[in-house]
Amino acid sequence: MAMPRDIYNVPRSPLSEEERAVQIAIRRLAFQVLYQLDARNGQDPEAELATMMAPEEDSGDKTELTADERRKAFELGSAAFANRDKADAFMVEAAPGWPAHRQAAVDRAILRLAHYEMTSGRTPPKVAVNEAVELAKEYSTDRSPKFVNGLLDRLLKVVLAERGGGPAEEGGSPADAGTVEAA
Repeated sequence: MAMPRDIYNVPRSPLSEEERAVQIAIRRLAFQVLYQLDARNGQDPEAELATMMAPEEDSGDKTELTADERRKAFELGSAAFANRDKADAFMVEAAPGWPAHRQAAVDRAILRLAHYEMTSGRTPPKVAVNEAVELAKEYSTDRSPKFVNGLLDRLLKVVLAERGGGPAEEGGSPADAGTVEAA
């Protein structure tokens, strides 16, 4: 099997199961940060960071994140929130009947996070789509995974076309699932 490559066509080793679990947990927490920032209309992000950094008592989360990993999640969620206008503009273009204000808040946060990950190059695009659909399955309605997948599939085609569409840019290796680069 060929070694996975990142968006710059540089070989990278597959993530271990533990590394994948941590990357997925970072993404999940980033989604929650983005949701909270949206609910607060971006007001007082420092309060959200303080809440995130506070030690949790028996959270039930099987993947305990370090302070550095929590900070990465906060930075990822904050960056996606800062770029929400670009995500929203694409979503209006891709689905004119479903602008951001008509979307469920959970779906909107998932779409904005995936859009940021895909367009910033920080995560292989196919991985970002897959992880967004998984978040929709876990946190949203029964119809949301199809909605999220449909919109992100349109974005995937745009992103791959802009990058030349080669297999390295697709980032489809299951071993890469969950890859989140540092901000």
